[in-house]
Amino acid sequence: YFHGLLQQQGTEAQAYFARRGLSRRTVTNFGLGWAENSWDSLLKHLTGLGYRPAEIEKAGLAVRGSGGGLYDRFRGRVMFPIIDVRGNVIGFGGRVLDDSKPKYLNSPDTPVFHKNRNLFAMNIAKKSKQGRLILAEGYMDVIALHQAGFDCAVASLGTSLTEEQARLMTRYAKEVVICYDSDEAGQKAAQRAIDILNRAGMEVRVLRIPGAKDPDEYIRENGSEAFGLLLKKPQTDGEYRIAQLAAKFDLTQDDGRIAFLKAAVAVLAAMP
Repeated sequence: YFHGLLQQQGTEAQAYFARRGLSRRTVTNFGLGWAENSWDSLLKHLTGLGYRPAEIEKAGLAVRGSGGGLYDRFRGRVMFPIIDVRGNVIGFGGRVLDDSKPKYLNSPDTPVFHKNRNLFAMNIAKKSKQGRLILAEGYMDVIALHQAGFDCAVASLGTSLTEEQARLMTRYAKEVVICYDSDEAGQKAAQRAIDILNRAGMEVRVLRIPGAKDPDEYIRENGSEAFGLLLKKPQTDGEYRIAQLAAKFDLTQDDGRIAFLKAAVAVLAAMP
């Protein structure tokens, strides 16, 4: 339904995907769509197919208002279907095209969808021949990576990486390259992900992206070949942690170097 709306009336959404550099083939492969800015168009569509309102609510597609009535959860958003490893659509992520909040809205947990246990695009990445997984932050990062030929990219679903998601990754690869945003929030998320992935027994690498906030931006500005060269030289998790630590000290001064060394010893001592 959402994918059909994109083709029929989602001109604004089509323009958004075009601005982000997505080809028509990529839009089709990921089943991207559009939820029109209506209170009940999806409700009417699904009840017309014979689904009961209670079922639509339980599936996370409708929300009950304060007056007791139901309305569509996703309105005026570009839609990203979340597909499990068996190929079933189990939930959605929706992004607004203006400045309204929240910017991203995900399906709530339902009988078939648990965001802590699933990864975006794992249904495609599990078939990759690249021998590892790339862990990115957002839907668009993952889609841009796949379009550029890196079909092993996945993302957590609007939350920090969980133990369950890490265990899912171990079923399909032994090595993971963390490729999060270069801002402070992305760096903190990478530190947390390193610990979780290490506990799961994965070989962890971290990719630092120079001069760009995220993989999507870097690929659009520099091309897929440039990103491929970066991917050949990721840091080990230890190198990444020491580099992050070094950035906090003035290493041109003796006091700064001594303080850095003391802090670095504590980091190294904690590593197995």
